[in-house]
Amino acid sequence: MSETSGIRPHLERRFVTQRVVFWHDPDGEYAADLDTLGLEDVQTVRVNNDEYAVKNRLLHQEPKSKFLVYRSGPVPAGIGNWLLDLELAYGVFTADRTSLVQQELGLTAEGISEIVLARETFFLVAKRVQSLKKLLDADDDARLLQAKMSAVLLGQSEHSLLEITRTLLIENAGGGDGKYGALAEHGLDEFYWQGVASIYGYTSPSPSIADFVLWVFRQANAGFKSERPGGLRNIQLDFGSLRYDRRSQEALTKLARRAARDLDFAGTIEDSSFRDLLGNDLFEETDRKIISDLAHAVAERTVTGREVAEVIRSRQSSIWAEGYRKLYTAIGCASDLLTALGALKLSMQSLDEGLERYLSEWFRMDQLYRQFTYAARTAEFAGPLEALRIQVEKFYANKFLYELGNAWQQQVDGIDQWRSTLLRPQTSFFTDHVAPITKDGRRKAVVIISDALRYEIADELGSRIRQEDRYDADLKAMLGVLPSYTQLGMAALLPHSTIGHSKDGDPVLADGQRTDGTVNRSKLLDPVDGKAIQAENVFSLTRDELRELYQQHQVLYVYHNRIDATGDKAGTERQVFEAAEDTLRELVDLVKRLTNANATNILVTADHGFLFQDTALEDAFYLSTLPQGNDIKVINRRYVLGHGLKEVPAFKTFTSAQLGLDGDLDVQIPKSIHRLRLPGAGSRFVHGGAALQEIVVPVLAINKKRKSDVRTVNVKIMPESDKITTGQLVIKLFQTEPVSEKVRPLVLRAGLYVGEILISNQLSLTFDQDSADQRDRYQNAHMLLSQDANDYNNRPVEFRLEELIPGTNQWRGYAKAIYTLKRSFASDFDF
Repeated sequence: MSETSGIRPHLERRFVTQRVVFWHDPDGEYAADLDTLGLEDVQTVRVNNDEYAVKNRLLHQEPKSKFLVYRSGPVPAGIGNWLLDLELAYGVFTADRTSLVQQELGLTAEGISEIVLARETFFLVAKRVQSLKKLLDADDDARLLQAKMSAVLLGQSEHSLLEITRTLLIENAGGGDGKYGALAEHGLDEFYWQGVASIYGYTSPSPSIADFVLWVFRQANAGFKSERPGGLRNIQLDFGSLRYDRRSQEALTKLARRAARDLDFAGTIEDSSFRDLLGNDLFEETDRKIISDLAHAVAERTVTGREVAEVIRSRQSSIWAEGYRKLYTAIGCASDLLTALGALKLSMQSLDEGLERYLSEWFRMDQLYRQFTYAARTAEFAGPLEALRIQVEKFYANKFLYELGNAWQQQVDGIDQWRSTLLRPQTSFFTDHVAPITKDGRRKAVVIISDALRYEIADELGSRIRQEDRYDADLKAMLGVLPSYTQLGMAALLPHSTIGHSKDGDPVLADGQRTDGTVNRSKLLDPVDGKAIQAENVFSLTRDELRELYQQHQVLYVYHNRIDATGDKAGTERQVFEAAEDTLRELVDLVKRLTNANATNILVTADHGFLFQDTALEDAFYLSTLPQGNDIKVINRRYVLGHGLKEVPAFKTFTSAQLGLDGDLDVQIPKSIHRLRLPGAGSRFVHGGAALQEIVVPVLAINKKRKSDVRTVNVKIMPESDKITTGQLVIKLFQTEPVSEKVRPLVLRAGLYVGEILISNQLSLTFDQDSADQRDRYQNAHMLLSQDANDYNNRPVEFRLEELIPGTNQWRGYAKAIYTLKRSFASDFDF
């Protein structure tokens, strides 16, 4: 390849716009290869002391031809150069690399040639040069050229200091240094650190990314206070973007962990009150400190329930919240539970009053206990909850389970028939709930029976269902059968005239037929054009197969079993609340599958509830006596079946007739929440007795609507002025309504703009307050103006709220307010 091969493209571009090109080659280094250029329709003229002849040929003899006029050796200065007028008219081409590169880039600003010469190695790779040219504007100066060169080396199009810094921090967090090394290789690391010093305020004799990271976090921890002219506002604003932007959030959390360790942040807050740390989410140790102190405060009852709720809500926006959400949930549930138990009055004057109060308020104790235990058991770090867990277990078992069991037992002892005027019996389920749907033959019913779906779990299921768009759910209850165990409860839900135990207790018979197993239950459903199927089989069907199954029957009974299957085994009974959580997810999924198969009337119910406590039971919870009788058929921890059972104070004894059952078996129930001490299965999870948690059976009626009924909360901007006179602006925002099952929280992004130019920090604001009190639904957006805002004084500024477009990373306008920027010179000192 000749020496001129790299020069030809530059010359060709010149000839596109001009007829004559003058080429000065003082050292004559291209003279030998001049004839190899091969420029189309261009004649080459060598100047050899014949300037007048050349000039005559160009202007008079061939005035339309294209010429390359080549001059080697020194060129006379001034008027000694007879071709000067033409050279001034057409310009002079030189083949030194710096000039060629500058010409190719199309940049003419002062200092460009010095940059090209100093960063010569950058321009040796044609691909890099082509990438750079795509980023350049004709009026770019030396600073912008270097910024865009840096962007090319980092493999990105963004060249701002923020975006270059973002890339370098992400690389540093991942343990790499290749991209920073590329800057250093081409001498652009010095340019980067000059920008960091002048714009961010970081200086060091030997700057490095690791040192810069530590400096940034130290400044952030100090609130970015500085005596430096202009302060540290630029790094403060960009630090917010680095931390909260999805592109760099993960990297910044890694860097924060490193910085917290290097700065011994945990040691500096050891003696701080959690109340003093609520506005700080810089380091993960803050959330750990708050959780630890808050858990102890709840356990020691030194903090109100309202304050606990406010603390937890305030921490949900912390960048560390996701890793500690279960711990915060556990603390919140424990606080609500202990507060409620502290004010609890468990007296009742009748069986129906006890049922009514359980349905209206007492079930919530079981729900909070389950939610606390689940969150505490599944949290990654449960250590901070240990003292709180002990308090919760003690209060729930003794203050609630035991005392409620005793108070309720007094009402059970006073009845001779197992019935209520408040609740219909479980044995009437089909007549009361299914038959009204299917009686005209035009509507179908689906019944989901989830084994041991306790009333409080069904309440949460109803809430989750109602949160789904176009779904509604209404919760009612039935008085469960006694004994409250699977065989009898499942039989009670089937269509029948009579039910009762067989001679040995099980199986249970309905109208004389066995009720155990899917096949037998389908036989009992056959007269009402019904079918029984297991939930796992429903999950295995395609949408079309499920639609066909639904169309073929008037009634579909779907049997789901996760809670009971988990709790009834000694090895897994402590995981029963995890099973409850799985059940909630699976039932929501099951409901959606069924509605997608055109089911419109769905009932969710259970065979029985259960008693459960996570810790090992004390001896006081076990009976010291065993049942006695002429012919004992079945002994379970919570019930006994037999003939001639001897009445003793530890048991409540019923005949089958008193329980509304066929047959002649007697039934004994250990009083209150006591268990029989038996070998085999576990003792924490039990059912079969008459405790409220066992015999209040849910019926959740679910319907799907035709129109959407879910929306997000509405937020209004409440400006107190229309002017911005300082470097900070506080804007009041109002959530106009509480969030609820059908009114969802809203996350908005806030910023101050001139056109599309952001001149402030950018905030993420969550509106999720569920309080009915309007005062609780205000929050402030604290906006900090960047130094760029100074360029727009006396101009309109737009405060803009934006919402994320669902399923995308794009934002759309939500609301705005117009302000006028009116800052005096004195405001430069107000930051």
